[in-house]
Amino acid sequence: MPEFLRDLKRTHDCGALRSRDAGTRVVLFGWVATRRDHGGCVFIDLRDRAGLTQLVFEPSVGNEAHVLAGELRSEFCIGISGVVRDRGGAKNPNLPTGEIEVHCDQLTIFSRSETPPFEISDETTTNEVTRLKHRPLDLRRPALQRNFQVRSQVYQTTRRILSEHGFTEIETPFMVKYTPGGARNFLVPSRLNPHAFYALAESPQLFKQLFMVAGFDRYFQIVRCFRDEDLRLDRQPEFTQIDLEMSFVVEEDVQSVIERLMAALWKDVLGVELATPFPRLSWAEATGRYGSDKPDLRFGLPLSDLTEVVRRHDGGNVEMLRAALAEARPGHEPPVIKAWRLPAEHATRISRTEVDKLEEYVKGFGARGLARAKVGPAGAWTQTPMKTITDEMRAGINQAAGAGEGDILFLQFGSRKMVDAVLGGLRLHVSEKLGLIPKGEWKFCWVTEFPLFERSEEGHLAAAHHPFTSPLEEDLPRLETAPASVRARAYDLVLNGTEIAGGSIRIHRADVQSRVFRAIGLSDDEAHAKFGFLLDAFRYGPPPHGGIAAGVDRLAMLLCGGESLRDVIAFPKTQKGVDLCTDAPSSVSQRQLDELHIALK
Repeated sequence: MPEFLRDLKRTHDCGALRSRDAGTRVVLFGWVATRRDHGGCVFIDLRDRAGLTQLVFEPSVGNEAHVLAGELRSEFCIGISGVVRDRGGAKNPNLPTGEIEVHCDQLTIFSRSETPPFEISDETTTNEVTRLKHRPLDLRRPALQRNFQVRSQVYQTTRRILSEHGFTEIETPFMVKYTPGGARNFLVPSRLNPHAFYALAESPQLFKQLFMVAGFDRYFQIVRCFRDEDLRLDRQPEFTQIDLEMSFVVEEDVQSVIERLMAALWKDVLGVELATPFPRLSWAEATGRYGSDKPDLRFGLPLSDLTEVVRRHDGGNVEMLRAALAEARPGHEPPVIKAWRLPAEHATRISRTEVDKLEEYVKGFGARGLARAKVGPAGAWTQTPMKTITDEMRAGINQAAGAGEGDILFLQFGSRKMVDAVLGGLRLHVSEKLGLIPKGEWKFCWVTEFPLFERSEEGHLAAAHHPFTSPLEEDLPRLETAPASVRARAYDLVLNGTEIAGGSIRIHRADVQSRVFRAIGLSDDEAHAKFGFLLDAFRYGPPPHGGIAAGVDRLAMLLCGGESLRDVIAFPKTQKGVDLCTDAPSSVSQRQLDELHIALK
């Protein structure tokens, strides 16, 4: 009798056979997905990564195989040989292979399975903790198998497109020198250098700039990065990004390469043609209109700035608005007043009680409350706490917000950052609740000209991105006199309200770099202590350069329609940073600690 694997080689995967294959002898390998015994005939759905094929075992075709099939149970790993037959009128329209079945005359059981802790099915209701504990079984589910096929396609397309555009793939170290600033690093003790530590790289940023100094011109890498941060659905301690850097470029050159890559990914994975170039919004435009530097452009309903209207009317007899504009603090941005309008045709679908609950919702964004008004006939306001408002200011607000009868206006005032967060979040929350966000659309945009610096709560300046991001040339004269107004040559790629890539043109001039360091309170000695190896390299003719990094995990999640990064990461961590499958992290022996010169408290 022929031996499986040695004599009987797999001829097809379990998603390949069609009616055109009827009469063909085939060899299939896989796992038992379901088993049905119909009194004499045993039916098996055989599963591999490509799909399902129905098998039939009957005594008249292969008695020995039929007897052995009686032992099969869920998740047994088996091999079969048999002949493909057309199912005629018994076709299964829900399966790509539903036109056929394989009548088997040979069967081998490679390995038997205990009863799985949950059903290997996309419809499983088993909680995620159990599925992560038994992740190899969870990864057998067809939906997750498809996700990782998509992820693999992302890698293949990326390498093809970037290679076609002259990029060289180069690896950078994972264990690097710790440099303060940015995300918290994981630290790795060095056994050979007692009391010294490596940091796991949070990105290849400094190394890829060194590649530009070295003259590689165009570098890319699909790289693992590490950040010791608090976790959530869209954040993991280790993640993957498509990282690239280019010499002798301006913003549009970097953006053009990424647009071509995105177009290729959407074409290869989804068969969708993307229109390029993608629209561009400045940071001021994005936050001003949508309350977010990650605007979802699948729907409209922008915000309106009422600051000047309210100032012109000195608060319009509404004390809380007048007082809001008087709360300006030295060294901080002046307060703003903004509104979001829910049009009448949608306002009728949300009850007064639901509107009241929105006040509690926005407190999660730092708001103390949520002022609102419903616009009645002739522009009058009802259902509002601002009953003392003057007719003139009410008319001015209605005009500025484009509000008409039946619309609901939501108002927020305070710091620009808080107001944008509240109304931007409210815009998304209500629109999602009312089904106003179209599904199946892909709206990309570039957000540009971010602030170069951001202020801490104490009023100190810090680099908004990293201290090697170049300021806009026309803003350089204000670097010392009005640093908070200086814009960066930075850019983010946003898709449907999610940031999927971010980068910038870098500083290559020593004088500009020194001025940026001084603006964030970093002396020459401190800068050299932190970034000396980069600054030393920059003494030897660095070219103008810029780059970007795109998050593979987020890209794969969006392409797969997933809701969590854990759907597209093979062995993800929980929100406490634990790998439930391998029980990492774990304790180590005292001997290991002694070798590393580490004592535990």
